[in-house]
Amino acid sequence: KMDHLQILDGLLKNDYDRRATPTNHLNNATTVTCELYIRSFGSISPVTMDYEVDLYLRQKWQDERLKHAEITEALDLNDPNLVKAIWKPEVYFPNAKHAEFQYVTVPNVLVRINPDGEILYMLRLKLTFSCMMDLSKFPLDSQVCTMEVASFSKTIEELSLEWKTMNPVIMGKGLRMPQFEIVKIAASDCQESFQIGNYSCLVAEFHLSRSVGFHLVQSYLPTILIVVISWVSFWMDVDSVPGRTTLGVTTLLAVSSQSSGIQSGLPQVSYVKAIDVWMGTCTAFVFCALLEFTFVNYMWRKQPLTSEEKKKKSPEAVNGKAVARSTEGSESAVAVTVKKCSGIEDSTLPQNVGPGPEAPPLAPNKLRARRIDELSRFCFPLAFAVFNVFYWSYYLS
Repeated sequence: KMDHLQILDGLLKNDYDRRATPTNHLNNATTVTCELYIRSFGSISPVTMDYEVDLYLRQKWQDERLKHAEITEALDLNDPNLVKAIWKPEVYFPNAKHAEFQYVTVPNVLVRINPDGEILYMLRLKLTFSCMMDLSKFPLDSQVCTMEVASFSKTIEELSLEWKTMNPVIMGKGLRMPQFEIVKIAASDCQESFQIGNYSCLVAEFHLSRSVGFHLVQSYLPTILIVVISWVSFWMDVDSVPGRTTLGVTTLLAVSSQSSGIQSGLPQVSYVKAIDVWMGTCTAFVFCALLEFTFVNYMWRKQPLTSEEKKKKSPEAVNGKAVARSTEGSESAVAVTVKKCSGIEDSTLPQNVGPGPEAPPLAPNKLRARRIDELSRFCFPLAFAVFNVFYWSYYLS
């Protein structure tokens, strides 16, 4: 093993220029094969539009300058000085917002030199990638986030990046995300064009589908219950003004508070999101229930009286019959008191006294108010069910 290292030291000291690409003398672009091994995949934040990953970047290329007949086995090197002494592709991550190299407990870098001159360069990085998301269907949305690897200083004439043929992007075993499910990973090539030249680059696309379970429990189910509770007022008596008012105002404040809590965790975008449509419609249903009570209560208390009805007074009844008495041109009801005298037998008086007058029927406006309440018991749930059918069918399609 020591002989192999001494031979490697000799190769690096004799006519080895780490600034030149391995194929510089051939006037060809050096092909570097890349592979990503994702160790951890953090949750994507809709506020900052980024996500954090811990990955291994593996790069392979052929360097004939490090090929020697006496080197018969692969050499694994992690000495930073030896790593600096050989040529390495100068790549970077264009869409990375922050990057950290892992130093615990030693620098996480490995260079493997095979006997045929093939070099494997592997390093561990912690990166924060930006992911521009379209939240128009949030939280029933699907997103596509990318990882980009590109050449920083070598143009496409000097360095060509390629993905590994089989499984270029590998996810760690048991890797799961809290809010998303990885549907597909697509690896492709690209080319960045600048004024100073064209540069080779690679793109890994992660097709993610948001798990709706969290939002179903925290957002949708509570608002559905609040809307249903607001319909309880339709079964309450019209005269229950304090109870129906308290119920309507409480449910309206509850759905408004729920909406504010959801919006606090989202960025302020200029377009309407799916959760905005849901919360706005639920707020409208609760508000309409409160307006319905206001209108019904107004109809119930409204008592239109004509001039003749104001002058009339209901006559008092005696033995089931009303007796009218006219005095100076005005009519008034006079109660006739029947007094039982001791000299009159009981048989002279009627034995069966008829029942009193029946309760007067409700006014048309009160009947109309009750009818509105009865119709609301069916119209509001039906309208909310129709809205749910259209909402879920549109945003889940």
